[in-house]
Amino acid sequence: MDERRLERIRWHCRRGLLELDVVLKDFLDRRYPGLTPAEQEAFEQLLTVPDETLLAYVQGKQNPPEKELMQIVTKIRN
Repeated sequence: MDERRLERIRWHCRRGLLELDVVLKDFLDRRYPGLTPAEQEAFEQLLTVPDETLLAYVQGKQNPPEKELMQIVTKIRN
């Protein structure tokens, strides 16, 4: 993977909520390299969601309407 792209993604994992920072950076380090290109793209799309909504997704209080995002959220939750 292109190191510049990975650093850009890492930067987007920095959120206004510490809980999200921890979860997203851990997922990026542990699981992101093993994702398919389509899943990686979905993860990057997920990073555009506002913090409050993203936290609700991660905590299981809400589900994203898009199938692709739901698949990534499921991986993050597990």
